[in-house]
Amino acid sequence: MAEIVRMPALSDTMEEGTLVAWHKKVGEAVEAGELLAEIETDKAVMEFQSFFDGVLLHIGVEEGSAVPVDSLIAIIGAEGEDYKAALAAENNAPAKTEEPSSDVIETVSAPLAQNNSSASSEGRIKASPLAKAMAKEEGIDLSKVSGSGDDGRIVKKDIENYLSQQSTTSPATRHEVAAPKVSEAQGDYEDVSLSQMRKTIARRLGDSKFSAPHFYLTMEICVDKLMATRGQIKTLTETKISYNDFIVKAVAKALQEHPSINSSWLGDRIRYYKYVNIGVAVAMDEGLVVPVVRNAHHKSLSSIATEIRELAGRARDRKLTPDEMTGNTFTISNLGMFGIDEFTAIINPPDACILAVGCISPRLVMVDGEVKESNFMKVTLSCDHRVVDGASGSKFLQTLRDILEEPMRLII
Repeated sequence: MAEIVRMPALSDTMEEGTLVAWHKKVGEAVEAGELLAEIETDKAVMEFQSFFDGVLLHIGVEEGSAVPVDSLIAIIGAEGEDYKAALAAENNAPAKTEEPSSDVIETVSAPLAQNNSSASSEGRIKASPLAKAMAKEEGIDLSKVSGSGDDGRIVKKDIENYLSQQSTTSPATRHEVAAPKVSEAQGDYEDVSLSQMRKTIARRLGDSKFSAPHFYLTMEICVDKLMATRGQIKTLTETKISYNDFIVKAVAKALQEHPSINSSWLGDRIRYYKYVNIGVAVAMDEGLVVPVVRNAHHKSLSSIATEIRELAGRARDRKLTPDEMTGNTFTISNLGMFGIDEFTAIINPPDACILAVGCISPRLVMVDGEVKESNFMKVTLSCDHRVVDGASGSKFLQTLRDILEEPMRLII
């Protein structure tokens, strides 16, 4: 019996995937557990192994194309098996009698005057599960949407296109701000399609910014002793320990004293974590990924430094696993290496807070009646006001400042 291969959900936040490469061609044998394709999720490019034995009878998604999770991407069955009935059933339409083309991606061309309707011959509207959910949320009548999928099936991008068209003629009904209409450009320009990572960053951070009521607390920290301690440690170990490693360890220690910061908003309750998993934002060309240092409160400075360096390397190579990018209870975003004095960061769900770290800057200060040069660093805590109030956020920053100004507390 022909088996349908669907776009898998390879991460907890994945809504659609891009087929990066097929490792099998139509007509080739496939074994269960054998590499079938590479798929770009919202977080990484991952290998996808077949669940079935048989022959690859049909490929339904071209390399470079994005489709929603659970969409048909291929059919595997016995050699010579007629798979068209399974394909037609998937599309809620009668099986076609025409012979398909011999192309890798099999399509049937419609007459030029034919309307690209999403309604089947039985009057049912064909749409992917994700498209149906989006339409329900937006209050869209699917009969008014033209589908671009197989046999006119409505997919996610069709709903997005419909919303975009409606926004030009009616006020926005949701919290998102409609993209401005761009006039014809004068001169050279380049349009670049969104990667799955950039789409997810836009969606998740947009949801976070507009659903979580943010407020911000900034504090200045003297890092003279931190700089001296780091210099001493450099002479004692081959492990390179950065200022960011100190900050991760200090945050983990401070969170143990302030569990209200190490928490999540769950709609009808607040979850307070008894463990500390710190997400560390890593910059990439396409955006940010956030690998997670688990149980950071139990790890030494050298262990944290080694783990962050390994995670960051795999992040830049797009080799992180979903487990390595989930489970965070607090996130740190450090732009100090770029010379940024201070900034505010958008909370990384499901965390209640995120810490934005600026650069270290020297400044002349008065100490005991004398002018001396000291080094300072500004940190800004973004808080979800549904979970954290100003007093608890301030107390957390005070504890963090005390630890970083006496960094030997992280070693003893």
